[in-house]
Amino acid sequence: MRRIGRRSAIGLVVALTLTGCGGANTSTESGTGNGLEKTTLTVGVLPIADVAALFIAQQRGFFKAEGLTVNPQIVASTVVAIPKLVSGAVDITLGNYFSVLSAQEKQMAKFRILADTFQAKPDVFDIVVKNDSPIKSVKDLKGKKISVASLNSIGTLAVDSTLRVNGLDPKDVQYVPMAFPDAPGKLAAGQTDAAWLTEPFLTGVQKDMGARKIADTMTGAMADFPIAGWTTTDSVLQKYPKTMAAFQRAIVKAQQIADSDREAVEKVLPSYTKITPEAASVITLGSYPSSLNPTRIQRVADIMLEYGYLKSKMDVTPLLVPMPQ
Repeated sequence: MRRIGRRSAIGLVVALTLTGCGGANTSTESGTGNGLEKTTLTVGVLPIADVAALFIAQQRGFFKAEGLTVNPQIVASTVVAIPKLVSGAVDITLGNYFSVLSAQEKQMAKFRILADTFQAKPDVFDIVVKNDSPIKSVKDLKGKKISVASLNSIGTLAVDSTLRVNGLDPKDVQYVPMAFPDAPGKLAAGQTDAAWLTEPFLTGVQKDMGARKIADTMTGAMADFPIAGWTTTDSVLQKYPKTMAAFQRAIVKAQQIADSDREAVEKVLPSYTKITPEAASVITLGSYPSSLNPTRIQRVADIMLEYGYLKSKMDVTPLLVPMPQ
């Protein structure tokens, strides 16, 4: 294993102790001197590397400079976050594109994407098994249980693609929905045969239990795949346009730093994931795009259609919110 032997210890369960995790209804909505319709935002986040830019923006005062107070609220997955967004419990959330587009087709709400967040790179989303598992290759996964963060998600799409390249059908495996923090323990206990994981859990499970990589799911058609964006609803955007523009300006500055300065990401990771600085220095990271490219994000909709996750072709361009000038 390329990660084993040079890692510092990293816990399998991420304990999060962020403050200010109340619902969006507690936010200040009075006008301000800089014209913001609302000054406090509740933002749904997952305890994963994807959201590092938000904490960079907090640390460096980018939100404050825009007149904003941003309160992160931990969610288990985008599947959990989207109902919170629709109900108004959060104003903005990290939304993996798969789940957002799926919810858009189901007309759960009119969703709008404010900024790109994370793009896959090699070995950021892998399938792993226990070190002593008889599973040696993807073909050996036939008839096995694989944990994914949620069903009908970017996780199942990525694993579907990997299975098909290796001559298997998605129906040949059993997907088990499981939050990332829970998956390593269930794998160790033998309750699943394999786990689809991202960082920091991927490095943790390899170091702490000697888990073995079976496949990188972000190759071939999934290479450099757009993963997630900062998402709101059209109703929130229409009600708070200046506030959303302020969030965009701040988060894009932070995305640029995250993508060009790995040390900046390493510095904030322990603050919201509770991994050690040593572990943060060796985990594998994707990229942090700072522009919303409709061609890139259209890939998600097109592959979802190809694999049967969308019923009809979707144009993603109307969902993307242009950056304020």
